[in-house]
Amino acid sequence: MTADLTIGKPSRVLWRFCLPMFASIVFQQLYNIADSLVAGRFIGENALAAVGNSYEITLIYLAFSFGCNVACSILVSFYFGAKELKNVHTTVSTTAIASGILCLLLVIFGFFSGSFLLQVIRTPESIFADSLLYLRIYIIGFPFVMFYNIATGIFSGLGDSRTPFLFLAFSSTANIIMDVIFVTVFSMGVAGVAWATLICQGISCILALGVIYIRLKKMGRKEGAPLFSFAILKRLAGVAIPSTLQQSFISVGNIIIQGVINGFGPAVIAGYSASVKLNNLVITSFTTLGNGVSNYTSQNIGAGKIGRVQKGFRAGVGIVWLICIPLAVLYFFRGDLLIRFFMSEPTQGAMHTGIQFLRILSPFYFVISAKLVADGILKGSQKMNWFMIVTFSDLILRVLLALFLSKTALGSTGIWLAWPIGWSVAAAMSLLFCRRVWQQQPAGQPEPLCAEAEENLDLEGA
Repeated sequence: MTADLTIGKPSRVLWRFCLPMFASIVFQQLYNIADSLVAGRFIGENALAAVGNSYEITLIYLAFSFGCNVACSILVSFYFGAKELKNVHTTVSTTAIASGILCLLLVIFGFFSGSFLLQVIRTPESIFADSLLYLRIYIIGFPFVMFYNIATGIFSGLGDSRTPFLFLAFSSTANIIMDVIFVTVFSMGVAGVAWATLICQGISCILALGVIYIRLKKMGRKEGAPLFSFAILKRLAGVAIPSTLQQSFISVGNIIIQGVINGFGPAVIAGYSASVKLNNLVITSFTTLGNGVSNYTSQNIGAGKIGRVQKGFRAGVGIVWLICIPLAVLYFFRGDLLIRFFMSEPTQGAMHTGIQFLRILSPFYFVISAKLVADGILKGSQKMNWFMIVTFSDLILRVLLALFLSKTALGSTGIWLAWPIGWSVAAAMSLLFCRRVWQQQPAGQPEPLCAEAEENLDLEGA
């Protein structure tokens, strides 16, 4: 099923398109939450710390899959909105080929450098072996993660957010069941948690790629569409590289922060590992909704309907704020209940850390959600330079504040305070840049997707 995001009331269109995306990312995050939950409750607090410690490194890998997802999604959205189906086919195949090569290099590098990376972030000796084991199994299964994310990007570009949701609802539920079986029945420890995740992600990937193949085959004839195009690759890179750098530097920043946290001992690591998974569930959900706004923006720019983009921004903020209300209230007032899901017998230090982290960050979910919707407009409008400025400002500020405040009397509390400060500054910048988008793109004057301005891409000659 495909959907044209260029027709209909913007708020209604975005609600229909984004809500399945929100549900999908909730299930996507259940993979990591399930790993931490099972590790903490059925293995022990050190196992929870090990999984959480490795997670910060896996985020670097997710950054690459995220970049490929966003680039493919935006380009497919643009060509689908412009009714250039031949270019849609070439975009998909070009993305698959380039991503396959990149994925192979990342797997080789990650498998042999895992120990070094864990040493860089000062992983305590008590959790080092389990952290390395979990990390290496994750890297082996990374191709499934990469190509599943590409598939979801294609679905989103075609206006279909329901199909990925169905895949994830099934596979994430299966992941929880397999986590428990591998750990409690087969006594596989942290390795069981990692292998369960790999298997379920593999199933999701294969199913998604199969449906994409069928969908594209039925969508339209592709005679004359080359399998690979350097012109398309250039446009993909124009979006993928900034998006990957953004996520990569955020991950590097998180690794630096994780190194600071590791200096406070296993109890603080465990409390942070539990609460940051809950926080990432919210932030990743808002990011995904922002990506939905990117698809909406790109389709409408491709169709020359720039006037609908600003209306889409308002509708997007309305959606994320409605979602913010129950989450912020739940995290602030009953974060202790959520954290207990991860640890059967939490230490006082771990509980204090987790509750404090959630209470400091949750009131600012309204700020970061508006910022991520604005980021979606910037990406969909191809204002990647502005997007990068906002991202790096947030990251640099959070890292510097975490390093500085952790050395004061605030201790670990100073680290958590860095988040809302960075979010607030970045949100103000992103909203300011969005206003400049409206000023530079009057209704009826579509801006070309990339810097090639008004040049038409001739795929047949590529």
